[in-house]
Amino acid sequence: MELSQESKVWIYQSDREFTEAELQQLTALLTDFTSSWTAHNQELKASFKIAYNRFIILLVDETLTGASGCSIDKSVRLMKDIEQEFGINLFDRFNIAWKEEDMVKTADRATFENLVKNNSIHAQTTVFNNLVKTLGEFEASWETPLENSWHARFFL
Repeated sequence: MELSQESKVWIYQSDREFTEAELQQLTALLTDFTSSWTAHNQELKASFKIAYNRFIILLVDETLTGASGCSIDKSVRLMKDIEQEFGINLFDRFNIAWKEEDMVKTADRATFENLVKNNSIHAQTTVFNNLVKTLGEFEASWETPLENSWHARFFL
């Protein structure tokens, strides 16, 4: 599905990787959800990605129909259901993710801060900027060096 670069993006980061069985189940759940997601009885042009077996990314192309408060509430409710069903946390904004070689690692804020202080994580370490708002921003700067992200204000 072709989506506009201005498509709205929501990123939900799990506190652990999904298993293969969970990935299959998530794919089915998210396919059903995005294919029937509506705003004010108007079908949304929506899609999803699961990245690194850890991130759930919802996308809505608002050039046709915009996501409304009620439609966003539906997606949040789905994510809360997924949290309960899989025993994960998708809403901890201080569970910070970064790359070490080809692996994605996560840590709470205090642990991440200590890793920066002892230089295990540095300005060039790739972090995930889950605050991107559009597909264009996602493609350009979701994975970015720590020094170029919001993380730099707090950790460098």
